[in-house]
Amino acid sequence: MAVDSSAGAILARNRSLSIVAGLGERGWRVINLDAIDSGLLAENLGLKLSPDASAQIRYTSGSTGKPKGVLRSHRRNLHSNLLTINATRICPADRLLVLRHVGVATKDVFNGLLVGAAVFPFDIRKDGLSKLPDFIVDHGITCYASTPSIFRYFISEVSDGRQFSSVRMVQLGGEPLFSREVESYKTHFTESCVLMNQLSSNESGTLCQYLIGKETVINGPIVPVGYPVEGKEILLLDEDGKEVGLNQVGEIAVQSRYLSDGYWGDRQVNDTRFVPDPNGGEERVFLTGDLAQMLSDGMVVYFGRKDDQVKIRGCKVHISEVHALLLEHPQVKQAAVVAWDRESGEKYLAAYVVPSGNSFPPIDELQSFLRQKLPDYMTPAAFVFLDALPLINGKLDRRALPEPQNKRPEMKQSYVSPRSEDEVKLVKIWEALLEVRPIGVHDNFFDLGGHSLAATRVVSQVIKQFQLEIPLQSLFQAPTIAEMANVITEHQGKKLGERELDHILAELETLSEEEAQRLLAVQSGAEKAKDRNE
Repeated sequence: MAVDSSAGAILARNRSLSIVAGLGERGWRVINLDAIDSGLLAENLGLKLSPDASAQIRYTSGSTGKPKGVLRSHRRNLHSNLLTINATRICPADRLLVLRHVGVATKDVFNGLLVGAAVFPFDIRKDGLSKLPDFIVDHGITCYASTPSIFRYFISEVSDGRQFSSVRMVQLGGEPLFSREVESYKTHFTESCVLMNQLSSNESGTLCQYLIGKETVINGPIVPVGYPVEGKEILLLDEDGKEVGLNQVGEIAVQSRYLSDGYWGDRQVNDTRFVPDPNGGEERVFLTGDLAQMLSDGMVVYFGRKDDQVKIRGCKVHISEVHALLLEHPQVKQAAVVAWDRESGEKYLAAYVVPSGNSFPPIDELQSFLRQKLPDYMTPAAFVFLDALPLINGKLDRRALPEPQNKRPEMKQSYVSPRSEDEVKLVKIWEALLEVRPIGVHDNFFDLGGHSLAATRVVSQVIKQFQLEIPLQSLFQAPTIAEMANVITEHQGKKLGERELDHILAELETLSEEEAQRLLAVQSGAEKAKDRNE
């Protein structure tokens, strides 16, 4: 950040001089605030600045790459501060918690200082979240603010039945918020406490706010971010830049006079992200790269970054929806969902789970839980268990998540090796298509990450190798190697001729995901998956 910003000086204190000692040798002037002459005049210098003069370069989190510096003017900073101050009713009697991690939360600091409230910094890296509950109580904190990820970690350190009587406002933002966090708020905070979910960014400031009370009912796993704030118009655009209709998902575009002045020293990105008003007005439009949906009453539901929308076997998936449902499992404390590519080029979802207890829930149990709530293509094909999720600036650090290994996951049943020639052949077919090794004869095809389209490919390979007329639905009715071997034995008298074999294989090889699900719709959740696709 020091290099990128072309800073001429760095401010330090006695306790931080060792950190910046080497920077002086690289040309920066290091100013020790503790060494400044206390006899200097304290009068205001009387410098005049335009409200539109640059006040700061605020850096993005850097969770997806190199941090970018965002230029913020005094006018734009104050507009965001006033929106939050007015919505949260911060006053001189308040005591604000400011969580410090990699960066400094300057917005939260200014919110307090502008109205004369007390500000209490808490260093997550130094003290850890386990000490945060006592810190809040000991200092009588009235306003809590963080990302949903930090809030989840914080609540996990809170004992059952404990409430924070001094807190009147919980403010969350920066990521999709799930209904599970709303339930935690209702459990651990008093009737007089209000939860505010909000959407904002460095480039556009505060966009939406949604106040939630103890009686507020949240419909669905993802909590809305509310309605656009004063001075910000939100448009939702499709991939061609055209506005989408109500209840449709599109990229958030913000039109306002209170946008950032752009990225520091990056004109190319500025030209693609900050565009002129299409109607010729003075207000610019910022393309956020975030996805949202606007409900019929104007309420906005935030789904996360465009990078979090992936296509799995031709079907669009919003990763935040899978994430939210995974958190509903009682044995899941923390979770993340990421898309990966197999060696074959097929894209699949992997779930990263931090268990709520001392043991990991079996993979087949998690798969069964999700399949009751999600269509086939949205169910993660791989699960990775972690002691903790990696965070950067209070948000998930996706780059630090390990790629799933192509090995058999922990399941309820023990591994049993193939016992016959037919079972050996079937294991080879499954291992090649699922890219998982080793596969036991009692392992369920769908618990190993199999899906409807993969099922048709397996049946196609079985028909080709054994030259038998086997029903397409056989893998759903016999989802293990042992059961499939029995199906083969039962159909030994139904040998196929060469023309029949070629015709069946040609049909199977051209099936789409939607056609495969329709043909194989014999499982209990098939109708729900069909409705979801439509």
